[in-house]
Amino acid sequence: MIGKKVLETEPVSITKIKEILEDLEKDYELNYEQNLTLDHARKFSKLEIEDAQKLIEELQDLVKKKYAIRIADMLPQDLADLRLLFAKERVPIKKEDLDKILKIVKNYPPK
Repeated sequence: MIGKKVLETEPVSITKIKEILEDLEKDYELNYEQNLTLDHARKFSKLEIEDAQKLIEELQDLVKKKYAIRIADMLPQDLADLRLLFAKERVPIKKEDLDKILKIVKNYPPK
């Protein structure tokens, strides 16, 4: 593909994806992939956009933004679920930090 390159990438939460696609759907007809993505986002988004943004901001004090977004999308309820999110990563996270993350997440119940 001539002339196309990625200038930057930024992780986005599933609630933000849902909001973007719903806004786009008002003005344009979505293609097949966009419709699938919107359907998935509607089924699996657990928070409202404002709550998700607040949660991500709080979690960024403890972990990087991409991990904060993953946590906000999944809303792990216990230590085992939270450890699964970091299982593949080489990021050493202290148990105290994991406990802090769980306390923060419990302040944001799913809708």
